[in-house]
Amino acid sequence: MVRSIFSLRVVLAGFILATALFAGTLAILWITRPEAAPPQSVTAILNITPGPTATQVTPTAAATSTATPTPLAAGELAIGVYTQVSGTGGEGLRLRAAAGLNEKILLLGSEGEIYLIKDGPRNADGYTWWLLVDPDDAARQGWAVTDYLSVVVNP
Repeated sequence: MVRSIFSLRVVLAGFILATALFAGTLAILWITRPEAAPPQSVTAILNITPGPTATQVTPTAAATSTATPTPLAAGELAIGVYTQVSGTGGEGLRLRAAAGLNEKILLLGSEGEIYLIKDGPRNADGYTWWLLVDPDDAARQGWAVTDYLSVVVNP
């Protein structure tokens, strides 16, 4: 049975058909090929930057500060202080678009996650709110309730 299917005539016809298809494919590729871009000359540009030179510094009187900053009590939340999410029971802290319980939740701060306080305090809906920013990713920020924040001395 195999001999009748693969006769010399069938094999020869298959070879001719395959050769014709291959030649047709090459012809189509040759005809539709993009034109080669003409070679372009390349020009190098050299920028020379002058080296540093000595600059005369005119001495000026040092500014004296009359106002002394008020020291913060240990463990007190304030702008510029690092804080950690704590006391959520592992549920995390909702950071919102603005201070208030009805504001849009932007993200969930995990228990133990550290943030930098950028703004606040604001009072809304019976809570005190602080604007927290992730020190590693400024896009991760939002307003959070004081009740679930603790001061971090050395983040």
